[in-house]
Amino acid sequence: MRGFYIGRYQPFHNGHRHMVEEIAAEVDELVLGIGSAGDSHTTRNPFTAGERVMMVTKAVEKLDVTTYVVPIEDLDRNSVWVSHVQSMTPRFDIAYSNNPLVVRLFEEAGVEARGSPMFRRDVLEGAELRERMIHGRDWQALVPETVVDVIEEIDGVERIRRIAETDANGTAPSDA
Repeated sequence: MRGFYIGRYQPFHNGHRHMVEEIAAEVDELVLGIGSAGDSHTTRNPFTAGERVMMVTKAVEKLDVTTYVVPIEDLDRNSVWVSHVQSMTPRFDIAYSNNPLVVRLFEEAGVEARGSPMFRRDVLEGAELRERMIHGRDWQALVPETVVDVIEEIDGVERIRRIAETDANGTAPSDA
């Protein structure tokens, strides 16, 4: 059986890893969708799809399950979103998500969907990690070591700090 789990992974953290490990115990293969693949260089989505593919691939490479990491661009039409996802990924039998809308969309499309509990959400949340990066607080302990390596390789902390100096859309403030 092949499962599917989607996230923005901005960045991939230990909560994601915990969920992937739980799912891996239930399936033979796992498709990991990189959501919002077209978004990058903003405080909400600082990393590119390619950088997130590196993070996720390296973070799950030692799991005893075949994984496929697939970028998925946003589609702002919920009624056709599941078919969009299915067109971008290997076939899967079951979808996992902690997002009630995502679970509902899969169910309405006839795909078995299971809710996934969040793990240590108080600290294992992308916005919290990005804030820690911006303000120089510890974030490394909350992500797999391989993700730290990727973020260091791409100078990701400096990027997000520079982006945070701009407006919410990641564009420089007007001089006017």
